[in-house]
Amino acid sequence: MVCLTLGFPVTGGKGTERGVGKLMHVRASGGFPSFLPKEVHQIKDPFARTLAQRIQRLPVQIGFSESCIMSSCVKPIRQDETNPVVLLHCFDSSCLEWRRTYPLLEEAGLEVWAVDVLGWGFSDLEILPPCDAATKRFHLYQLWKTHIKRPMILVGPSLGGAVAIDFAVNYPEAVKKLVLINASVYEGTGLLTKLPRIMAYSLVSLLKSMPVRLYAKFLVFGNIPFTTSLDWTNVGRLHCLLPWWEDATVSYILSGGYNVVAQIKQVKQKTLVIWGEHDKIVSSKLAMKLYCELGPNSTMQQIPDCGHLPHVEKPEAVAKLIADFARADSCKEDPNPLATVVDG
Repeated sequence: MVCLTLGFPVTGGKGTERGVGKLMHVRASGGFPSFLPKEVHQIKDPFARTLAQRIQRLPVQIGFSESCIMSSCVKPIRQDETNPVVLLHCFDSSCLEWRRTYPLLEEAGLEVWAVDVLGWGFSDLEILPPCDAATKRFHLYQLWKTHIKRPMILVGPSLGGAVAIDFAVNYPEAVKKLVLINASVYEGTGLLTKLPRIMAYSLVSLLKSMPVRLYAKFLVFGNIPFTTSLDWTNVGRLHCLLPWWEDATVSYILSGGYNVVAQIKQVKQKTLVIWGEHDKIVSSKLAMKLYCELGPNSTMQQIPDCGHLPHVEKPEAVAKLIADFARADSCKEDPNPLATVVDG
């Protein structure tokens, strides 16, 4: 669904503001990275502006050519010997989706990476590789192998949950634990593979349009001021302004996307399922189904008064859950595997 493509900031608590303030000193002296679309200067949201200034490109070799893909991500300020937390994003989104939770995770003392899935975000795809699930998976593996190098706590929201499951099953040595946030794992784009290419491009162009993005924002977050919604929409569609975005997204859609239903029961890692109580995109029945199919290694935490993007809407609750889960002894049994988080 279109609404899975977006991530928008909302005004938040003191903890988030402290995190943003903490990151001010790492802003590049020249402002935003030169590879970001010039429209980034029009964004007003301070959380998005701060994180955007930290985006960089790292070389990743995936074998389709002799050259590397310069792949966009936000690197941690510090790296240590603990398991790093690696944040994926939703369908057709970018690392900017984590602008409110990322600083809180760093403030909690974690090593945090926010990476752009191949085909979305701000990577340099002038030489466009295939953007099917298999290539996205291998690209993430090569990024991990080259730059992260240690078993990680892999976090996937919405479609990013499918990306995380697929990766954890295929490369178990790279994943210590999984966090799935309102994961969209039971719906795919298989029917769209039969679209004529010209219709696929028309559909993708529609995804980029301001009216569709504005509608998706209201569907996810409800009633907010129109001027604020415009700014959030500009954040959510910034990556769509790169010249290869349409080709990459069409490539993904026509490939059939992710289908991880058969892989869910193959997940061996300890997994935390986070769910927003009022998610209008993926039903609570599917959340419970996922939790049950993951088996005894899974726990589930529900966040009240929250919709499809808890890491945007309730960043302090999500940051606490991820931090506690990352630090917990993986061998220690959770005495309360199904619980509710009280935000605040």
